[in-house]
Amino acid sequence: MPSPSTDLNRSLHLAGYYPELVGDVLDVALAGEDVLGHLVHPETTFDENEVRRHVTVLVLTPSRLVLAHVDDHAPDAQNPSSSASATTESVPLRHLHTVALTHVVAGPEQHVPGTPPTELTLALGWGAVRRVDLEPATCGDPQCEADHGLTGTISPDDVVVRVSAQAEGGVAVQAALGFARALSMATARLA
Repeated sequence: MPSPSTDLNRSLHLAGYYPELVGDVLDVALAGEDVLGHLVHPETTFDENEVRRHVTVLVLTPSRLVLAHVDDHAPDAQNPSSSASATTESVPLRHLHTVALTHVVAGPEQHVPGTPPTELTLALGWGAVRRVDLEPATCGDPQCEADHGLTGTISPDDVVVRVSAQAEGGVAVQAALGFARALSMATARLA
């Protein structure tokens, strides 16, 4: 049976997005700590007629959640060749405040226990980043033109990974479920 580190390396190569670079930055961040589980999530986005690729990797160790994010940068006037930036972050498991999972299920009235969702969103929060959503406040009077200021919500937004069977395939959703289960178990032991 392959080791979790071998599985991580295989997943990086399967994603096909600079696997050697991603492996190197993860090696530094992991600092020799054992890999208990991982999730490799490559994404392609389209920005003003430009295709951009990036990958997010989540790695669970006995004491930490290690994240790596790698982005492409196209050549421009200041940088004549393409480049990539690779960022890692290590979060002690005891600092992980939330592990939120959103399961999207088609035909919930016919759901069979154990059937994986068609989509899984994994949102993790440890307090490093907060998103503020503001909108104009109102008083409820449709004729009122007074300025009532703003109202809004502050939400943790450290990392969100969405995996869809339609986009990435059912195997990717199963991998995300497996990682979510391992992470939930690891954080529950610390509670």
